[in-house]
Amino acid sequence: MQEENQEHFKRELGLLDGTMLVVGSMIGSGIFIVSADIARQVGSAGWLTLIWLISGLITIIAAVSYGELSAMFPKAGGQYVYLKEAYNKLIAFLYGWSFFAVIQTGTIAAVGVAFSKFAAYLYEPLSDENILYEIGSFKLNAAQLVSIFTIILLTYINSRGVKNGKILQTVLTIIKILSLLGLIVFGLTLAAKASVWDANWADAWNTRSFNKETGSWLPIGGTALITGISAAMVGSLFSSDAWNGVTFIAGEIKNPKRNVGFSLFLGTFIVTIIYVLTNIMYLAVIPLEEIATAKSDRVAVVASQYIFGNIGTLIIAIMIMISTFACNNGLIMAGARVYYTMAKDGLFFKKAAVLNEASVPAWALWAQCIWASALCLTGKYGDLLDFVIIIVLIFYILTIYGIFILRKKMPDAERPYKAFGYPFLPLLYIITATAICVSLLITKFSTCGWGVLIMLTGIPVYYLTKPKE
Repeated sequence: MQEENQEHFKRELGLLDGTMLVVGSMIGSGIFIVSADIARQVGSAGWLTLIWLISGLITIIAAVSYGELSAMFPKAGGQYVYLKEAYNKLIAFLYGWSFFAVIQTGTIAAVGVAFSKFAAYLYEPLSDENILYEIGSFKLNAAQLVSIFTIILLTYINSRGVKNGKILQTVLTIIKILSLLGLIVFGLTLAAKASVWDANWADAWNTRSFNKETGSWLPIGGTALITGISAAMVGSLFSSDAWNGVTFIAGEIKNPKRNVGFSLFLGTFIVTIIYVLTNIMYLAVIPLEEIATAKSDRVAVVASQYIFGNIGTLIIAIMIMISTFACNNGLIMAGARVYYTMAKDGLFFKKAAVLNEASVPAWALWAQCIWASALCLTGKYGDLLDFVIIIVLIFYILTIYGIFILRKKMPDAERPYKAFGYPFLPLLYIITATAICVSLLITKFSTCGWGVLIMLTGIPVYYLTKPKE
């Protein structure tokens, strides 16, 4: 009986839980920080808003396209399973390999570090400037320990069963949505100034880029503008990522054929609206110059000081800590299910395929925890965003193209839900995401190139470790 229990996930998650997992995994720290970099790259209110809107729309298109795949294959493992069915085990393995090496663990590390950054706001000794240990060029700081502690704590909570993770996720995400909406409403009613809004929108489409060294703006157009837009989109796409986490835990969702696709749409739609409104609030409260030059890019802190005065910084710090904590809970919960499914296929450590007495893949959770904690120690999380986003986009493109392949390969398969706007919207996503990838490889080769290299190193690993057929 024990053995039998170990083979099955418990379907304990409803539509609300699925939607909250999507929203909670998407909203991390990005919306509070990224607008500063976008403002520096494009230098205008119109483009700042448009970049967030485009990122949101292509994310929604991707999410509703995934709905078809999630209804066809309502199992744990999500995107990994779709790639295996559409292509082959090698492509699926490369995704799983990249997912473990960089995508999921790198994102967990980056979000953990964002948590510690704002924890230091409440208690200074927790900052990354508090060096605790030094050996050679390696320095261990307090912020790294805080981020590792949160990752271990959340892994422990999730190893005790999906119910604990679910309750934590839903409660924290609802608090997160309400606090962001509160910030938007207070910003637009208490602190919005017609003079600031008019000045920001007076030259709404005139593109400029900000030079940090000289502290001056330079007009840009042509190639420089395309470079600026693609660089700016790294942040907004990263802030809109991790929406596909709900597909990984399809094995634990009630009525997955309906609820996975529906929670993908609802979640991405809610987040896009919140992101665009937040940026409109920024533009109503803060002069564009101040958005671009916000200290440590903390735009939300500047907005909050305008809205609430000095206590504003504390309000934002607590909001971001709740936000990143919930985000990492969702990432940790969902990620382990991919390694579980890979191990079932003989493409990952055998132990990862075992469920514990609480019906969760505990070994996979702890393996993910150890590697994400190690990435926290590298201290190079700025580059992690570029690493992650290029690989994520490549696999999104392949997965959405997989819909076209599967329509030919399995024409008679049951499709309870069909990709919205097929073939036009999925094709639009493929073209847009490919253009962003090419532009990133040209403009940020030093970091994005490494991302692609990490992914490709999975090819020899696959052939060396593949079980003999």
